[in-house]
Amino acid sequence: MMRRIRVVAAMIRRDDGCYLITQRPPHATMPLLWEFPGGRAEDSETDQDALARELLEEMAIEVEIGGQALRVEHAYPEYEIDFRVYHCRIKSGDIQHVRVHDHRWVRPEDLDSFEFPGADARSMDMLLTGKDA
Repeated sequence: MMRRIRVVAAMIRRDDGCYLITQRPPHATMPLLWEFPGGRAEDSETDQDALARELLEEMAIEVEIGGQALRVEHAYPEYEIDFRVYHCRIKSGDIQHVRVHDHRWVRPEDLDSFEFPGADARSMDMLLTGKDA
């Protein structure tokens, strides 16, 4: 049986309609690809606890977590991920690159000019078209 990983991510949208995306570090799995910020949830954590922890560890920000925006299951060659994306709002902190290489605020129509991992790419398609890719 293939290993299954639960991953949570934040869909953070500014008032001007731009979304926050972050770039994976050069030494990470799938280096320098772009993604919604977040990370792996531990078995003992709720999605919300994991997402709050990851964003604090990666960018030194605290967020208010809203409802689930979308969920994608995606198989990579070595494992499967259960990818859950939540609507979030930054409560406090200025974005710092603690465990991310870079970040951008991107208009929805410009998201396709960034390279994303498979599950994130499907999420972007769902976000932009309203249906699964």
